[in-house]
Formats: sequence, C-alpha cells, structure tokens
Amino acid sequence: MSDVAGTLPSTRPSFLRLPYLRWGLVAIIQLFLIAIPLADRFDVQRNGQVVPLELVPVDPRDLLRGDYVIINLAINSLSKDLSEGDKIAVGDKIFVGLQAGAGKAAQPVVVSVERDNAGDLAMSGTVRSLTENEIRVDYGIDAFFLPEGEGRIIERLDTSRVLLEIAVTEDGRSLPLTLLVDGKAFQSDAAF
Repeated sequence: MSDVAGTLPSTRPSFLRLPYLRWGLVAIIQLFLIAIPLADRFDVQRNGQVVPLELVPVDPRDLLRGDYVIINLAINSLSKDLSEGDKIAVGDKIFVGLQAGAGKAAQPVVVSVERDNAGDLAMSGTVRSLTENEIRVDYGIDAFFLPEGEGRIIERLDTSRVLLEIAVTEDGRSLPLTLLVDGKAFQSDAAF
C-alpha cells in the first residue's frame, strides 16, 4: 500500500509550518498586549494638562517595589452641592470639573455624569459611596512609588506642604506625575 496522506499538500500556510515562526508570532502578540497600557500612559502624559492636587499621604511599604505613598486626594470627598441636581448613584462614572490656580491646588467646582457639563478641565472617576451631603469618588490614583527610604521623609512632612501633580486629558483620564514638596519636585513618576 502507498502512503496517500504523505503526498497531499498541507492546508496550513507555509509560514506556520515552522515552529519558531509560530512562537515568534505568539511573542509579538504578547508584547503588543503589554504595550497597550504603556501607550495609554504615554498618551495621558503627552496630551494631558498638568494640575496640582492636595493629598493626605500615608507611608506603607511594598516588599517587592519599595516605598510608596498612598494617595488620598482631597477631592476624593466632594460636596453633593457640586452635582447641580444630577442623579448620581454608587458605581456611576462621573466627571469632576476642576479650577486650576497658579501654583495652588486645583479645586473641584462641578460634578456631572456628562463630560460636556464638567467644564474644560475635568477628571473622570467612579462613585464609591454616597451620603446625604457627600460623594466619595475613586479616580484610580491610589499610590505613588518612591525610592527606598524616601517614603519616611514624606510621612513626616506636614501635609499642607505636599501636592501631587497629575496629568488630565480632555476625556478625563488622569495619572500621577510628580510629588511636590513646598512647590518643588520631590520625586517624578513620569515614565516618559
């Protein structure tokens, strides 16, 4: 008997018949998936408006990444009066309109579920809790990593001396850039 299966042409594309090309294709796809969040971070840093915000730091440690400051933004707690009658519920995506001051921390001026109603400079966040008078918001900015030993320095400072510069894009995305002490850069988290 003759081997008929050995004489039939393969239906797979020729470049997939070589194992190292298949593994190379898998590696390229994985690198692309890793690059997506980096590209988003680069876009926010490049196109975002830089705004200083007040914060209340606390200094814990991460055994793998060193010191970091937990970011507790002053604008995490907002007055319900800023919502201008919008029906806001826990879990809603909202936009907090900010008014930037020259060298001073930006202040919240309006809270809206619509980006267009929040003004020119607005951060997006998610409503975590509501009380009769307060809206608690999570902006996705919760930690700022520092070199070993520098977290203790920030922990000992009066919180009125510490600000966090963030970049905010037109669509409300934000990320931390620089930790400021007395108006001067203490440590930068900008990757680009």
